[in-house]
Amino acid sequence: MTVAGRYLINLVLKEFHDGLFSGKLSEKTREKIKTCILWPIWQNDVADYCRTCDRCKKENESTGKRLGNMIKIQEPSGPWEIFHMDWVTGLPSGGDRSYNSFLVIAHRLSKTPIFLQCHKDDTAMDTALLIWNRVVSWTGIFKYIISKRDPKLTSELWTRIHQLFEKKLYFSTTYHPQTDGLAKIMIQALEEMVRKFLAYGL
Repeated sequence: MTVAGRYLINLVLKEFHDGLFSGKLSEKTREKIKTCILWPIWQNDVADYCRTCDRCKKENESTGKRLGNMIKIQEPSGPWEIFHMDWVTGLPSGGDRSYNSFLVIAHRLSKTPIFLQCHKDDTAMDTALLIWNRVVSWTGIFKYIISKRDPKLTSELWTRIHQLFEKKLYFSTTYHPQTDGLAKIMIQALEEMVRKFLAYGL
């Protein structure tokens, strides 16, 4: 391979792995490159680049937790009938309104994630309005929400909202964490990207 060829390959790897919207995720890097450009032993080059990334080596520590018991969750029959939700908190404040948290909503059927900026101390009304204005306004009324037990969801106000629309709210528990596993997957990906962007001061 020529020097020019290696230089171009390194540029591709840098753009797809280190770019602002790449998140420095190894699997995502591989998938994005595969859809755009290929070269001999490209998979080895991608693996080597990701493995030698200093930031990835520091951030990719194991975050696994003990698995819970699996339970059967009803499968949706149409778009946005069921979605999972959870919160990411403890983030540095940012933006005009000093947001410090994300409400993560994941569509069960398509696995589509929605990340909504919010505040850790948002009330049940704040959360309900956020979901209504940013999600329900374009997805329509849902049938089920699957979420962890959280004061925002178990408050009297939130209960009344669900009674009003005759929707059922499923709660995951400490004994069945997989109930809300889809949202957890989205949260892990978001947290990994946020950590790495913050480390670079982005």
